[in-house]
Amino acid sequence: MWESSNAEQDNEDHIMASETSIGEGNCLGWAARDPSGFLLPYKFDRRNIGSDDISVRITHCGVCYADVLWPRNAHGNAKYPMVPGHEIAGIVQEVGANVKRFKVGDHVGVGTYINSCQNCDSCNIFLEVQCLKGANRTYNSIDVDGTVTQGGFSRFIVVHQRYTFKIPDNYPLELAAPLLCAGITVYSPMKRHNMDQPGKSLGVIGLGGLGHMAVKFGKAFGLKVTVFSTSMSKKEEALGLFGADEFVLSSDEQQMKALAKSLDFIIDTASGDHPFDPYLNLLKVAGVYVLVGAPNEVKFSPISLLLGMRTMAGSATGGTKDTQEMLDFCAAKGVYPKVEVIPIDYVNEALERLI
Repeated sequence: MWESSNAEQDNEDHIMASETSIGEGNCLGWAARDPSGFLLPYKFDRRNIGSDDISVRITHCGVCYADVLWPRNAHGNAKYPMVPGHEIAGIVQEVGANVKRFKVGDHVGVGTYINSCQNCDSCNIFLEVQCLKGANRTYNSIDVDGTVTQGGFSRFIVVHQRYTFKIPDNYPLELAAPLLCAGITVYSPMKRHNMDQPGKSLGVIGLGGLGHMAVKFGKAFGLKVTVFSTSMSKKEEALGLFGADEFVLSSDEQQMKALAKSLDFIIDTASGDHPFDPYLNLLKVAGVYVLVGAPNEVKFSPISLLLGMRTMAGSATGGTKDTQEMLDFCAAKGVYPKVEVIPIDYVNEALERLI
């Protein structure tokens, strides 16, 4: 999570000017220039504000694993220079003529996409991230004016009001930013699959950025939460810091067998390759398993689904309606992610720590 503020702006300009920089324009950011993914200061032009747009002065931006993959061309379609960052929090500094939902000074957030067609079946039910014509990503995509989108590791951003979210005044901006990717990635499928029923049981695989938010949402929904990890070092954090009810070392076969057919839901946040059948067998009849991590492959026996009438589903972030609902829920229930705030000139070290 990097932080910027007016008080630090002169110093930040000095830091950026002291590095080798490229480009000219009205916005200062940190960009990858090649598949090394190493970020350096970069000046570029943000598009002019349109009648339905708002301009947001960025105060904080989360550091996501996507910010490791895209700049290093892991998906084979990198557009350089690339300014990453899609967990954005900031303050409205200008609004277009048609903007009614926001005013200058409002605290707002921007997530993983900044536009969509607005007319397809998905967009019409506020699942814009699933836009049938493809949502416009916050960076490494194409904006409405034909330019390449640049992300939140920068001074400000211009976004259509539909894809901007009101952050409640009582919710700290530095804590809101990670909700715009990690938070909504688990909140959206939990709501879609009715994982908000008090008294039900939830298993969470993995305890990173996604996993710890799944635990926090699960407890806020009144669920009994069990964390599964391959590392015993996560036990104290799971039970003490995040409030899980149980911790299971997933490599311990006896612990796993003891929980057979005991869980209503499982949220799998692990991106490393791992077996699925041992976890599927922990679900009750008609239990639901949602994958939000991205392992290289998914393999399981059909019997693991058929005999228990179980459901396997996937999900990636969420639509605008769910995102605003999540932010309001977090403010009302006091759900806060765990964050570490760093200055922007530490961003390369932060990205390395995610690997």
